[in-house]
Amino acid sequence: MDLEINYEIARVAEFILSHSFTRVALQFPDELLKDSMRVVKSLRKEINSSAVKLYVMADTTYGSCCVDEVGAAHVNAECVVHYGHTCLSPTSKLPALFIFEKASISTSNCASKLLDYGVKSDKPILVLFGLEYAHAIPDIKKNLASSVSTIVGSTSMSNLLYADVICSFISPSETCQPASQVGPVDSQNYSIGGLTWRLPEGRKMEDYSLFWIGSDNPAFSNVVLTFNSCEIVRYDAAEDCLMTDISQQKKILRRRYYLVEKAKDANMIGILVGTLGAAGYLHMIHQMRDLITKAGKKSYTFVMGRPNPAKLANFPECDVFINVSCPQTALLDSKEFLAPIITPFEAMLALERGSQWTGAYVMEFRDLIASTPSIPREQSEEARFSFIQGGYIEDLDLQADTEEVEKDEILALVNTTEKALQVRDDNTQHLTKSEAKSGAEFFASRSYHGLDINSTDSVPGNFLTGRSGKASGYTHEKTEKSHL
Repeated sequence: MDLEINYEIARVAEFILSHSFTRVALQFPDELLKDSMRVVKSLRKEINSSAVKLYVMADTTYGSCCVDEVGAAHVNAECVVHYGHTCLSPTSKLPALFIFEKASISTSNCASKLLDYGVKSDKPILVLFGLEYAHAIPDIKKNLASSVSTIVGSTSMSNLLYADVICSFISPSETCQPASQVGPVDSQNYSIGGLTWRLPEGRKMEDYSLFWIGSDNPAFSNVVLTFNSCEIVRYDAAEDCLMTDISQQKKILRRRYYLVEKAKDANMIGILVGTLGAAGYLHMIHQMRDLITKAGKKSYTFVMGRPNPAKLANFPECDVFINVSCPQTALLDSKEFLAPIITPFEAMLALERGSQWTGAYVMEFRDLIASTPSIPREQSEEARFSFIQGGYIEDLDLQADTEEVEKDEILALVNTTEKALQVRDDNTQHLTKSEAKSGAEFFASRSYHGLDINSTDSVPGNFLTGRSGKASGYTHEKTEKSHL
């Protein structure tokens, strides 16, 4: 592997020197960490300045596709150079330079597959690709152009459209304006996952067949979900084959709609903070809180890095979790989790009364900020039909609790706990209410609360000596065996 070319040593050094950065954080994913020391040595040689300090970052708190601004802040870095796969989410504080991975691909074979598909297709083709194959697009265009010149009358090939990479350098966003919208910027401009393109006048996305160059990864899943009305094929560069059957990927859409229906029946909802660097994440968290409150439900916010079933199992009171994260880490397969995990867009569908899914799917939560109407909707008081429970149900009214939270959140939590304890029956030790409306009531309804401390008895208890030794044979067990 040519280190100078793949890691663009000269370009990174020029970027650092031209901006006069003195403290630079180099972020590597796990699979590229083995080359980090060689990259640092090459950069130091190219920069040739003792004033520039380079710091290697690894094991990011959240997804490695996002810029780790928290890790960079630990060394007071002035910028971040991000290597490898990225989602190109705008940063909130630090400028970032992205060096895309350069995956191997046979450009001639890819152009041949694209040509064969284009000749058979009766629609114009839009070529999308993973950012790791951006370096190969000029060669694919060149190989395809020489082959198309020999074909006459191919309408789809004459209307071939390529997406472009938005940029490889991002400055901090001062506002929540979306930098890479999933929908149209105007009537003809589109972008997703760091790619952008403009459709000819009079064309719509539904008129195109999508040709994806890359692997079956979260970036491809985002394309399938977002443009679910388009015909999509995928060229797998590693296997050198064209995948025309993406029915498994489209099953994700049905799964997501099922999770939306489950979220409608939730009483307590957890908000997972899946990023601390993407611009607009705080705004989206506050928007989710307001949405949950207006829907008459309780919300709790969790910051725990990368979620897994063991972590979320510590909060069984939450019926569903909302993952506020970048588009490529927001979709979590929650089959192994106790509670489903949904995206902010799915939360809006579930919690806004009267919302109907039109087929459109939005992954960028920054686009949701821009598309959300400022006029608040009034929640309907009528019972709604639950497809999960198979009957009509009424949503809980937490308006009284909401007013308390606005006055004093701590006092409100104490009052809620007292209410939960007051509805307990001393004989049965069970809640008389059917559903808990807060974490305190959920705790009160549990059969086990930890150590049972009798507060009415002021006499301290005696200390007891516990067991000692190994579980396979405690000390007292060995003593009993010796007497036999």
